[in-house]
Amino acid sequence: MKEFILKLIRGIDKKDIPREYLPLVDDLLRHKIIKVDGKIYTISSKYRVGKIDIARNGTGFLEVLGINAKDLLIEPQDLNGATKGDLVVAKRIFKGGGRPKAKVVYILEKAFRFSVAYYDKENNIFFNVKNEMPIAVKASKKSLKNLPDGTVVKIDNEAAFIVEVLGVLDDPFVDEKISLALYNKKEEFSKEAELEASAYGSVVDKSLYPNRVDLTHLPFCTIDPVTAKDHDDAIYFDQNSNTLYVAIADVSEYVSAMGPIDKEAKERGFSIYLPHKSIPMLPRSLSEGICSLKENEERLAYVSKITLNESYEPVKEELFDAIIKSRRKYSYDRVDEFIEGKRIGIDNTDEEILAWLMPLFEVTKELRKKRLQKGFEFTNPEIRLVLDENQELVETVIETETPSHTLIEDCMLLANKATAKMFDYGIFRTHEEPSMEKIEELLNDLAQVGIFTKEYNTIHELFLHIQKEAEKLGIKEHVDRLLIRTQKQAGYTAENIGHFGLGFEKYTHFTSPIRRYSDLTLHRLLKALIQENKKQLDFILRNIEPLTVRISELEREAAKVEWDFMDRKFARWAKRNLGKRFRAIVTDPESTPIAQIDDEIKGARIFLPRAQVELFDTIIVEIIDVNIATTKIYAKVVEVLDV
Repeated sequence: MKEFILKLIRGIDKKDIPREYLPLVDDLLRHKIIKVDGKIYTISSKYRVGKIDIARNGTGFLEVLGINAKDLLIEPQDLNGATKGDLVVAKRIFKGGGRPKAKVVYILEKAFRFSVAYYDKENNIFFNVKNEMPIAVKASKKSLKNLPDGTVVKIDNEAAFIVEVLGVLDDPFVDEKISLALYNKKEEFSKEAELEASAYGSVVDKSLYPNRVDLTHLPFCTIDPVTAKDHDDAIYFDQNSNTLYVAIADVSEYVSAMGPIDKEAKERGFSIYLPHKSIPMLPRSLSEGICSLKENEERLAYVSKITLNESYEPVKEELFDAIIKSRRKYSYDRVDEFIEGKRIGIDNTDEEILAWLMPLFEVTKELRKKRLQKGFEFTNPEIRLVLDENQELVETVIETETPSHTLIEDCMLLANKATAKMFDYGIFRTHEEPSMEKIEELLNDLAQVGIFTKEYNTIHELFLHIQKEAEKLGIKEHVDRLLIRTQKQAGYTAENIGHFGLGFEKYTHFTSPIRRYSDLTLHRLLKALIQENKKQLDFILRNIEPLTVRISELEREAAKVEWDFMDRKFARWAKRNLGKRFRAIVTDPESTPIAQIDDEIKGARIFLPRAQVELFDTIIVEIIDVNIATTKIYAKVVEVLDV
């Protein structure tokens, strides 16, 4: 919805209005919210569109969408049924003096179309799993009588009826369904999308693609997690010419714009990765089949070819359609063994790849050194949950960045930077500098743990000083988390504003079109540019700004699904360990203090009511209560350790 409304704010040609929004446009015309100039439909200047935020006293604020404008104040009596997070049209109220005001005249979209709730049979009430607030549900007594206690349901908030029964709260298998339902995600694809995907088969016949560059003679390889089934990228390095080839799955060849697969991919935005499975953006016959750069299979690729000089600067960058055949599917662990000098069980193909892979590793080390002169390196280990056959948490594994990860990362960064140079308006991956308010909060927090800062010229210089001081105190990992928390969230924008975290002036996402709709869109944009297809290019650019807004939202939603699922597994683990004691680290001492378990299980967030603790205190806690529905874990501090 927001994507379409942004188009209306800018002005949209009648022929570009999607069919599903025609009834809305007609309704907005009846309310005289839209004005028509020839064939261009635009929101009238009398109105502002935005999201509603509501203060504790009931006063609303409109976060205006699409233009640079201050939030508009909305008195409680002028909300007209709008609630926090709703997307609305508001009419400005012009009165002398005071803060600019408005009143809601049209609710475009409710913030939460669906809720997830569980049934308390004894009291005949449904409770929201996010906050345990009661939810009104239209259902007959007869139907409710058949529901077991703790039944989990998905509810349509507008109609107040049950859309789907997900399971029961006591069953660990319901967690996945809850996490997906909370953000209205699904695993299954439409029949039309599956049918379209299956039509491509599983084999590429290169004779059908005479205009593509044939690179099947080059010994490319893929490097991914051991569990990976979808392979977006493959690499090859020509030592003689100091040229890196980054071959990316050519998804745009198979997913036509506005087709059934594209429609679903655009709705999903991103693949979602849970500990035990993935929820792909594309049907598996594409993501794990014909698109995936499988070992010893010819595949269509979009190749970024980058030639470096002796100072590791790009001197020539090319982009072209190709066909490749990856010789090996390596795991990160296997490549780390190669880097360590272990050569057990290698064959002639491995020898051929290692002949260029090890020199490339030395090149990427130099690239990294140069990059970190402007960018950052944060210690932020990823926690991976290990589940048993009953979907219960049995172990956490800390996944840290290893040399093989950095090798691939710097190859991908080169390709992303190279493609970002090709356009000035399109789809950029951007990251703004943190605000001064956030910097001040950070400095106050750091002062509590004995880190004081000197005068600094740039935020980059400040962060490097903080990291150096944290390392001396042995708390770099914890401080790095604070530094990450201080920064704004990276996202997608049509205009380039640079990437603060990486230290890049221009950056985009090119290397993962199987998993990210942003990259698929970029491929279409780049091909239209190279082919000088003005009609296609105009269509993409006409719709690019609202698309970047929507993709940024979908990225956050995908992350929230993954985090919610983790929290549910941590909560069930805590429930099984009521009364037991664990080591933890305080991550937020304010209000109700929060700590993170750092013991046999790592990463579980726990609340410490009425505890007196300091930032980064190492403590022993006893788990005293767990709410499976809301995932809240409560504990009491037994001891503050002197470490």
